Amino acid sequence: MDLYYEVSGKGKPLVLLHSGAADLRDWTYITPLLAKQYKVIALDGRGAGKSPVPLTPPNYVEDLNKLLNHMELEKVTLVGHSIGGQLATEFTLEYPELVEKLILIAPGLSGFVYSNEFISKIQAVSEAALNLDKMVELALEVPTNKVIINHPNRKLMDDMLRHHFIRLKEWATFESIWPEVPAIERLSELSAKTLYMIGKMDHVENYRLSEYFRQVPDIQFVEIEGADHMVTLTHPMEAANHILRFLEE
Repeated sequence: MDLYYEVSGKGKPLVLLHSGAADLRDWTYITPLLAKQYKVIALDGRGAGKSPVPLTPPNYVEDLNKLLNHMELEKVTLVGHSIGGQLATEFTLEYPELVEKLILIAPGLSGFVYSNEFISKIQAVSEAALNLDKMVELALEVPTNKVIINHPNRKLMDDMLRHHFIRLKEWATFESIWPEVPAIERLSELSAKTLYMIGKMDHVENYRLSEYFRQVPDIQFVEIEGADHMVTLTHPMEAANHILRFLEE
């Protein structure tokens, strides 16, 4: 197993999958709360944090499967934030027998089409590639970050963004491999009991995306007051409490 991960606590295993342009520090304030009752495994996805950069198009679903095999975990609860939520969803569809419960925090969704306005905001970050400070500034100004940009924990997000953008220079490819049928067409097949969390101040596009998850047979929806897309950094206590209550049901 060449991916970097950290383990905290004892008990039933929870695997935490971080958001895009971040790393396992996305869970800095949530991991200690969950580790009081569970074995928490926080992973740096390929190209993120301390994990190696992709030299060929990575298959994130199979990376996660290799981690579970490496740790000899027969069944886990997946907790995914943003693109980590997209990975958690895809993995659960591919390997339903390995997932006991699924917890999604403002997840991405393969097959979902964002508006041109939203895409242009994201593209502006890439277009500033020669200016690290400008990239971080533009990334923080993306409409999903209304709260974190003025929050005391902004520095941690700033540090993760800088680290990620610097490491991008080492990547040999920006392509990735996902299952051929996009998850947006398969949500009704999700068999795991699911919790879906979203900040009430997240972008309208992510609320539009959330409507597709109403196809999931056994799902609960929770909105976090005063939170944007970075619930994990601005409202860790509320998020952790919802996760713990859901796991205890």
